[in-house]
Amino acid sequence: MSDSTQDFDTDVIQRSYSIPVLVDFWTPWCAPCRTLGPILNRIADKNADRFVLVKINTEELPEVSTRYQVRSIPNVKLFVDGQVVDEFTGALPEGMIEQWLNRALPSPLRNTLKKAENEVLAGHPDKAVTLLEEVLEVEPDNEDAAVMLARLLLASDHRKAAAVVERIGADSDSYHIAESIRTVARLFDYAVAPETLPDAPLKPVYLSAIEHLKNADFEAALSSFIEVIKGARQYDDDGARKACLAIFKFLGDDHELTREYRSRLASALYV
Repeated sequence: MSDSTQDFDTDVIQRSYSIPVLVDFWTPWCAPCRTLGPILNRIADKNADRFVLVKINTEELPEVSTRYQVRSIPNVKLFVDGQVVDEFTGALPEGMIEQWLNRALPSPLRNTLKKAENEVLAGHPDKAVTLLEEVLEVEPDNEDAAVMLARLLLASDHRKAAAVVERIGADSDSYHIAESIRTVARLFDYAVAPETLPDAPLKPVYLSAIEHLKNADFEAALSSFIEVIKGARQYDDDGARKACLAIFKFLGDDHELTREYRSRLASALYV
């Protein structure tokens, strides 16, 4: 590694788009750095197919250290797709570093996930489903693949969709979207067996909202669910409110329907 920022951009930033880059910020006079260096070398040699190791002398490249807010050394940062995705400071034991890497490194199948995303964008959901199922065969705990697959399956096989995300618990970053998928899958059960819903004056409206949701008519679904909330808030264990929150999660915070109907939901809840 030479001592120019341009080389850093080439050898770290650009390269991280094809393989993760682990950067060790160090100086020769730093005793913990000298302890950590050989450990990182050994780990890198064992994982040459998973990441590359680059060492940065902070005295030779102070501008890079400043740019990435290196305040104490040794500091180790993991770059993926041009961004720092995780880091640690200090001379950690080898086993602890390996555990950290196993958590921080992206899945070896991330390119397959990207292909699946591209197939969805291209209007080929069946091809995306096949790719995602391949990922989960190899990595059954890959939550990104599970969530993407479940979203694609909801309309055609909601029970399978719920099963795909069944193991995603409250301690996961994917919990809220997984819970939204489970909520929608439960609603779709009522579309199959409406007799399982208790009788109530607003039951037809609730079932109509579910049908709109199955047809991806989110605005009509939200409107009908809010009508239920106004007339019978506790129906189906507060199901209409939970359905609205699930739809907001699917659409995203910036979607115009989310912004509009979130305020409508608040009005319905607190009138």
